[in-house]
Formats: sequence, structure tokens, C-alpha cells
Amino acid sequence: MQDNWRHIEGLKSNAANSIRGTDPEKELAAEEAHPTIPEEPVKPVKKIKKGRKVVKDFLGGDYLNREKVAGNIPFLLYVSVLVMVLIGNTYSTERKFKEIERTKSELKELRYRYITTKSELMFRCRQTEISRQANLIGLRESLMPPYKIFYSEKMKANREN
Repeated sequence: MQDNWRHIEGLKSNAANSIRGTDPEKELAAEEAHPTIPEEPVKPVKKIKKGRKVVKDFLGGDYLNREKVAGNIPFLLYVSVLVMVLIGNTYSTERKFKEIERTKSELKELRYRYITTKSELMFRCRQTEISRQANLIGLRESLMPPYKIFYSEKMKANREN
């Protein structure tokens, strides 16, 4: 880069010398007395895109050497612990949600069983169903209506004798 400036400075001095009237041949002789490094053609510098530079810096690990990062290590550890707690909380919540769904389906199944059992009991408690079941085991329904039995003191005295 410095060589480029020398070249530009040389052009300025040549223009100034031609105005002043100095001889360029004398300047060539002075340059030969003090040899300079031969100049290579200047290649244009490729500009690295900002996104690529960030990726290159990140993958290179240069960001870890900076003082800002080193000073923020406790904060980074705190944030990483918070992230782990958040992940654990998410897993716990999902597990509880699955358990709740399992319990809901079990409750639904038990409700269906309850309704079925209740309707079966109501059917079996009907008088016709009871008489049918009684006939199967040999009991018959009475054809005579029920009547009251009166018990008097007189009968009680007769029994004691």
C-alpha cells in the first residue's frame, strides 16, 4: 500500500518538476543511486461480504478472545442455565399434558361403564324382570293380594296358657 502512495507521490513530483522546470533525467539518476524495490502490479482487494465475515469470525473462534465476551461469561452461563430450565419445564409440561389426556380418556371410559351398569340395574329392578328371575329358581308370584294381620291382646293371653 505504501508503494502505491510512492507512485502517486512520484507523479505529483513529476508534475511539479515540469512546472518548476527541473530535469527528470537528474531525478532518474538520483533514483538509480538509491535503488527502490520494484513495484508489482497492484491487485484489487476483494471485499468480503459482511455475512461471510461474521460466519468466518464465528467459526474461527476469534470472538472468544475478545474482552467483551470474556467479561460476560457469568452472564452467558446464567442464560444457558435458564435455557436448560426452560427446556426441562417444557418436557415436564408435555409429560403432564399427556398424563391429563390419559386420565381424561380413562374417565370417559369409566363414565360409559357407569351409565351401562346403571341402565342394566334399572332393567333388572323392574317387577316383570324380578318375577321372571324368581320363576327360574322356582318361586312364584302370589295371586292373592296382601292383607293385614291384626294381633290382639286376647290372642296373646291364649297363647300364654
